[in-house]
Amino acid sequence: MTTKFHQISLKDTFSDCQDIFFDDTPSFFQLLEEHFDISEFIPSVFFNAFYQSLGRKRSYSLTGFLSALILQKIFSIPTDSLLILFLSLCKELRDFCGFQKVPDAPLFTRFKQNFLPYIELMFRRMVDFTEPICQAIDSSLAGMLAFDTSGIELFVSENNPKTLNSLIRRLKAYYKNNPDVDPYGMAYSLMPSQAASCPDAKQQYINGHFCYADKFAILTNGLGIVRHIAFLDDNFKDAHPEMPVEKKSDSPDEDKSVGDSSSLKPVLSDYFALHPHFHPDTFLGDSSFDTIEAYGFLKDEFHFSKALIPYNPRNESTLEKVGYNAYGYPTCPKDSSLSMKYAGHCHEKGRSDRDKWICPKVHMVKGEWVCDCPEPCSTAKKGRTTYTYDNMDFRMFPGIQRDSDEWKSLYKIRTIVERAISHFKINMCIAGRRTRNHATTKADVFLAGIASQLTVIVAHRMSSPKYIRSLKPLIA
Repeated sequence: MTTKFHQISLKDTFSDCQDIFFDDTPSFFQLLEEHFDISEFIPSVFFNAFYQSLGRKRSYSLTGFLSALILQKIFSIPTDSLLILFLSLCKELRDFCGFQKVPDAPLFTRFKQNFLPYIELMFRRMVDFTEPICQAIDSSLAGMLAFDTSGIELFVSENNPKTLNSLIRRLKAYYKNNPDVDPYGMAYSLMPSQAASCPDAKQQYINGHFCYADKFAILTNGLGIVRHIAFLDDNFKDAHPEMPVEKKSDSPDEDKSVGDSSSLKPVLSDYFALHPHFHPDTFLGDSSFDTIEAYGFLKDEFHFSKALIPYNPRNESTLEKVGYNAYGYPTCPKDSSLSMKYAGHCHEKGRSDRDKWICPKVHMVKGEWVCDCPEPCSTAKKGRTTYTYDNMDFRMFPGIQRDSDEWKSLYKIRTIVERAISHFKINMCIAGRRTRNHATTKADVFLAGIASQLTVIVAHRMSSPKYIRSLKPLIA
């Protein structure tokens, strides 16, 4: 028996897809309407600023703009143009946003630029609202705070890969007979520190490549819920004059470490000032924060009882490690019975106060330092020198035994902040937007933060904590 086949027409295919779209999509909007009222979280000053700016006669509401831009993040719509297309084609989406007609792209852009401070304020208010929800879900994970930095590449000419690749090729050709020269590091040092068209687009080395990006810091709890976003721009630096000014070196990795460690304290200061009733007790960070200064303010100023930060090899001496006696004095690495000699207190700008200790067998002979040790542990003229700090104990014993199973288990949670950044960039389409405007970029990131808080609220009100990081399963 011969089986007869017929070709499926575009009309039939579209009809099937259309039925599915219009039958299933409204259920998601109904879900949001049942469990979330956006006007509940809009600050009154936002309402006042919006309607004062636009006047009485207005075609679009504040809730409409916010609903459309938040759904853009949830639905992973990469551009405003595509968002407008979806609004034009889907009546249910327009009705949910309250649009009689669809705004054009410049209106969405101006909305983000003109009302950026209020969008940021709304995000912070929603963070306050979701904190008790996170505590109710898992108080242990909610009591953790993970920190990381990243950047949003901007649409500037300096990000054209041809520029950098051409420079690297020329450097490779010129130094082909000199293997000690790193053409990539040299290219990094020769490129400008910031984009000409957008000074906030700083040169960075992220995700394995050079780029000019808007740098921001992010804090999440152990559940992966964003708690704070801070753009490390000129306004941030003006607000924190105590923060060391980043100086470009020949090493992109070193620049990133210096930048991350120097931004930690001001970011945490802002976070706790905005949310004084938050009391996380465990800090999770990578090895770039392995400094005596960081351990000091994490313990004394921000009252963390645990700080899980791996040792940074750059901070470890290649010499034999000194020991310590019962009084906390350093001892000779060759003979633990010999205490090193106290050589005074050091106070230097930009560094923690510290006590200096020198080799016990070093002394002055005719104006020169002499070491009587038959096997000196250092080649320095003054012999071995070491320092002790007030916060050394917390670095060595940060509230939890290093390399223990508990340490390893807890530190694995730190990657959740990296996944949160990836979720923002990929799933919420923050990365890859063709914009060079700093305000627009910031608004998009804070709108993604608002969308993440909405997700927590809806999941909680549905009694479905499994959805607190993404509502995509409900859409699917």
